[in-house]
Amino acid sequence: MTIVRMKNIVKRYGSQLVLDNIDLNLAEGEIVGLLGPNGAGKTTLIHVLAGIIGFDSGDVQVLGKEQSSNLLDIKREIGLVTQEISLVADLSARENLNFFGGIYGLKGKELKERVDETLEFVGLKEHDRKLPVQFSGGMQRRLNIACALVHRPKFLIMDEPTVGIDPQSRNHILETIRKLNGQGTTILYSTHYMEEVQSLASRVVIMDQGHVIAEGTINELVKRIQHEEKIKMEVANPTDLLIERLHKLDGIKQVVRHNKVVTIISQVGSGNLDRALTIAKEFGGILSVTAEEPTLEDVFLTLTGKTLRDGGED
Repeated sequence: MTIVRMKNIVKRYGSQLVLDNIDLNLAEGEIVGLLGPNGAGKTTLIHVLAGIIGFDSGDVQVLGKEQSSNLLDIKREIGLVTQEISLVADLSARENLNFFGGIYGLKGKELKERVDETLEFVGLKEHDRKLPVQFSGGMQRRLNIACALVHRPKFLIMDEPTVGIDPQSRNHILETIRKLNGQGTTILYSTHYMEEVQSLASRVVIMDQGHVIAEGTINELVKRIQHEEKIKMEVANPTDLLIERLHKLDGIKQVVRHNKVVTIISQVGSGNLDRALTIAKEFGGILSVTAEEPTLEDVFLTLTGKTLRDGGED
């Protein structure tokens, strides 16, 4: 069953074209990772899909219903976890879930049971009387997710749900997502953490400049760049001049510098490893060098020319 079908979605803000004829399909039971550099249009796509903002043309169907004529019904059946923590500050964890559950039409015994189950599910049952301000950042994120789950949505949209939290809290959230998916929830998961997508997603969609530029399983996407090779060099003095000279080599596709590590992506068989080493030796020497198999991060870099965490927000 198709849970989401977006066809030819166009969204403009004034003269700026933010979504340019976007097509997106999600099948029941998938976790689809949504990736894109800042400004790609990911958050706008999510807001359109969740019915928070309108769009200029195209068609959206969610859970078999046309969004244009069934928006309230659709909103009752989906969950949205936003980048911003959306909690009522002066309500306890339990009271927050009661509040959001009430918005979704739950009441009485059913509401209490759902609140109890959801607090248990996200590991906050023992903290249900505390205010959000008494929680760590990771616990606040878990409560934020709980508020989107209390009505048991069939489809869950998650926009950067692990921003700014510690590794232990992140692992707890990722495990919660796996459990949800195991129970049948379809999930669209947007993040700037490539390792989260690699850990969770059954399929990946990559956006750039308002377009879907690639989609498929991780293996399918990696096969698209089998004609490329990646070299990582730790260089004593990685100056702008070094990067410029590496860029000029024939067959070079990308050169990215992070501190002293320079990552080079070039065509297979170009001979650029030897050439790059020769050039790097002129800049204070090479501390280490490795050749690596292509990864999802390399696919992203090749297709967009950027790393996933470049810059600010989408």
